[in-house]
Amino acid sequence: MRLGILAVGHKLPDWVAAGCAEYIKRMPRELPVSVTEIKPEPRGTKSREQLLAAEKTRLQAALQGYARTVILDERGTDLTTLKLAQRLEDWMRRGGDTAFVIGGADGIDEELKASADDAIRLSSLTLPHAMARLVLCEQIYRAVSVVRNHPYHREG
Repeated sequence: MRLGILAVGHKLPDWVAAGCAEYIKRMPRELPVSVTEIKPEPRGTKSREQLLAAEKTRLQAALQGYARTVILDERGTDLTTLKLAQRLEDWMRRGGDTAFVIGGADGIDEELKASADDAIRLSSLTLPHAMARLVLCEQIYRAVSVVRNHPYHREG
């Protein structure tokens, strides 16, 4: 099984790329994680719907080959790290690659949201997209450490 983070955006600060690379490097070989940047649609005079539709097309192309889609959304399920670890363990048992989708500045197209297998949120706080990407990388690593009984995560 592999995990993919599909994130609309580009030109992130170096510290985000370095942080994500560190957590990705720590992942076990049997559960690799990749980050794919999806080009955001240039704003110009386009409506929000036009922007989201263009980004949806790019995201759908990048989602090819993934068996499961999990979107990050402010109205998604609020999970603890242990609950995320349980979901990850279940996905591993079921097999199939899983993609986590982080939308652009205007969010994610409603049709793409509706077609996703799951929706989670990282925080009740509003996070910049760069920070959301880094937090997701860390939480995936933390969830894997829970599944593997590694001491990285300390509960209690």
